Amino acid sequence: MKSHERGILSRYDFNRLNVKLIYGFMVLITVVMVITMLYPIFSTLFNAVKSNQEVNSFPPHFLPQGSWHWENFTKGWNYIPLPTFLKNTLLIFVGNMVATVVVTGMAAYSLSRLRLPKKQLISFFFMMTLFIPPTTYLIPNFLNLQDLGLLNSYWAFWLPAGANAYYLLLLKSFFDSLHSELFEAGRIDGASELRCFLQIAIPLSIPIFSTLAIFVFSTAWNEWFWPSMVMHSDKMYPLATAIYKYIVNARMLDLNIRFSILTMIMLPPIVVFLLFQRFIIGGLHLGGVKG
Repeated sequence: MKSHERGILSRYDFNRLNVKLIYGFMVLITVVMVITMLYPIFSTLFNAVKSNQEVNSFPPHFLPQGSWHWENFTKGWNYIPLPTFLKNTLLIFVGNMVATVVVTGMAAYSLSRLRLPKKQLISFFFMMTLFIPPTTYLIPNFLNLQDLGLLNSYWAFWLPAGANAYYLLLLKSFFDSLHSELFEAGRIDGASELRCFLQIAIPLSIPIFSTLAIFVFSTAWNEWFWPSMVMHSDKMYPLATAIYKYIVNARMLDLNIRFSILTMIMLPPIVVFLLFQRFIIGGLHLGGVKG
């Protein structure tokens, strides 16, 4: 076996009984974890194509026993205006991403590349905020937005998105890994710091911004509590809040239709993750590299 092909365990290691037992136990734990994670997904999917009587039958069946009712998805799509709530979610995502790139990105670039006094102290201050529970500043944020008159508007999402300490430190760590000669060459050519940020830092930071885009998308897609506080118009609810209010809390809605709606909401983020999962690990790895 070639050295670059050798893993953690070699063929010689697998000849030992204790290694086989430990390895088999680890594989068993992995299989159990996979099953426990996939079971709710497939259970929701299969319940979505059952009749309402079969969903409520006892004992329950994992797979549909009769015909598959694909029309449940049409009924679920027409039950609430999903396109409207989807549009609101995408607007929140786009605004949050712009705030992350512009505000958080420029702040991270300043801490990384500008000669600011007490840069280490400022970075330490942002790091300390990561240990503060998010629930402690929900009410102060709500009161600030209320005083600014920004409730029931998308600015209630966009402004807080530019103050994410985790994204700030992740971007700063990535900017630290970029070669200083690139920015020095730009300054020699007469480029301002803003131009260096826009034309040098951002193009080189596509991997880390792609990773942040996945995180921002996941937050915008799944968050329901904060929108329920700051949004007072049903037409401006994002998808997660609308699902919680009109589907999860619905009393007269058939279970199979409820499961069909939940399936339609559940699949898009899974597809996004499967398509861009390499950016998550790769971006976090790049963000942790010190040049």
